[in-house]
Amino acid sequence: MTASDYRWKDGFPKIGIRPTIDGRRRGVRESLEEQTMNLAKAVAKLLTSELRYPNGDPVECVIADTCIGGVAEAAAAAKKFKQSEVGLTITVTPCWCYGTETMDTDASMPKAVWGFNGTGRPGAVYLAAVLSAHAQKGIPAFGIYGEDVQDEGDDHIPDDVQEKLLRFARSGLAVAMMRDKAYLSMGSVSMGIAGSIVDDSFFQEYLGMRNEYIDMSEFTRRIDEEIYDPEEYKLALAWVKENCTEGPDNNPEHLQTSRERKDQEWETVVKMTLIARDLMIGNPRLAELGFGEEANGHHAIASGFQGQRQWTDHFPNGDFMETMMNSSFDWNGLRAPFTVATENDSLNGVGMLFGNLLTNTAQIFADVRTYWSPASVERVAGYKLEGRAANGILHLINSGSAALDGTGEQKIDGKPALKPFWEITEEEVQATLGASQWRPASVEYFRGGGFSTDYLTRGGMPMTMTRLNLVKGLGPVLQIAEGYSVDLPQDVHDTLDKRTDPTWPTTWFAPILTGSGAFTSVYDVMDHWGANHGAISYGHIGADLITLASMLRIPISMHNVPKERIFRPRAWGMFGTEQSEGADFRACENFGPLYK
Repeated sequence: MTASDYRWKDGFPKIGIRPTIDGRRRGVRESLEEQTMNLAKAVAKLLTSELRYPNGDPVECVIADTCIGGVAEAAAAAKKFKQSEVGLTITVTPCWCYGTETMDTDASMPKAVWGFNGTGRPGAVYLAAVLSAHAQKGIPAFGIYGEDVQDEGDDHIPDDVQEKLLRFARSGLAVAMMRDKAYLSMGSVSMGIAGSIVDDSFFQEYLGMRNEYIDMSEFTRRIDEEIYDPEEYKLALAWVKENCTEGPDNNPEHLQTSRERKDQEWETVVKMTLIARDLMIGNPRLAELGFGEEANGHHAIASGFQGQRQWTDHFPNGDFMETMMNSSFDWNGLRAPFTVATENDSLNGVGMLFGNLLTNTAQIFADVRTYWSPASVERVAGYKLEGRAANGILHLINSGSAALDGTGEQKIDGKPALKPFWEITEEEVQATLGASQWRPASVEYFRGGGFSTDYLTRGGMPMTMTRLNLVKGLGPVLQIAEGYSVDLPQDVHDTLDKRTDPTWPTTWFAPILTGSGAFTSVYDVMDHWGANHGAISYGHIGADLITLASMLRIPISMHNVPKERIFRPRAWGMFGTEQSEGADFRACENFGPLYK
């Protein structure tokens, strides 16, 4: 078993489909059996055809053995789901059913109910009744009800129902995939950054995750004792020499290192990458080499590397390691990206994890560095911002740990994009590598040397920037900003970029403005952002993030998602319908963390 296969050895959670039915016999139930089961099969077909697991396999659904007309059949379905490792459930019905007798009562799993909109039987009446029961029992569920009436016996899924089913399933799978995994802290707190003060209560109660910790000296131990696959190391180093272009050294001449020193640093950062991966997921090859304990890994679905400064004042920085781990390919070819947070900012790591699980694409980690107003750009660069950038832009840039996918060299319909690894071509990999340089690290920041990624993100991509924050007395809150990457003329980019460290990757980002609140202006977005970092995902996934956050009971403190795309549990409406943001906070506080 390869290290890549080893990563998925535990499999993935499945989606449980619960066809519920009117339990009255002597003609009532009998007349509904086929239609009800066909609805369940139609939902399963939709989900398996549209959704994939992180390894590229189609999502699996498990349908209850029989329609559920009462508590005995509900219990039998629950037993089957537990044995089948179901992580979320969808209840479907075209008719009236006995609400509390047929409902899913597992409070730890996300759940939705689709009540068929038809006049022949009162599916909508059951939907209302069972959602009322969910609210009364404190087990929030998502209600799905099509806008248009369907004919009796129609097992077609309307477009609006499909959208909600897929949104719920994507988010529910993300919840289920995080559960019982670990966040691995490689080091501790970096430069006093609050996000790298790892809050184990948050991970345990809100995400259902463990926390694992190592000291960064574990890297030196594994390097010195050669606790890595030596054959893979040779392969990796050869690949790096052939594919990773080393850019110019911006350090003052008297601080530039020799070729011999740079070659040694390359060897170190490649070893660090192998070691970080093995620390996260384990590697059966290590057991063959006599390192049985190390072969197990830490069962980590996400991690963070402290780096600064205790490591980087003496050893090469972690930029190459973080970049390659976060990317969709390495020397072994295309593979699912890992989630590794710079400076062990665990909260930004969670934002990256959310984006990755919802999209199966690589994520960009960045400082939310600078707001450039139109007036400032014109003053400094003599250029008038236009198009999506006309109201100003945010300079997203960090020390080189953003996934290489962030170049935008992948294409969808000829346009820049980030794609799941199974859709990426070898030509796109080479284009991505060709658009990236590895610049000798700034000694001002990294006394131990190393290499920082340098690229410019292509404009025109829909993107969503997120940030998870912890607030004393309140708990976690999530911020969401949908927008677009934008292009600037090369000379304008150079002028602005050189005012900071030009050896780092840049994404110029223009958030979508709504004219109110934190999205009145681009300045307001910057002024309301909760921390120094942001996680950037391809696509406008704000609605999925809102659904996911509601499952975890994390309120949204700031977003620019149109209200018609927002999908939360039906009980949220019981906390008010006019001020949905306030209702979200009240509902999350009332129901509390999912795993508490």
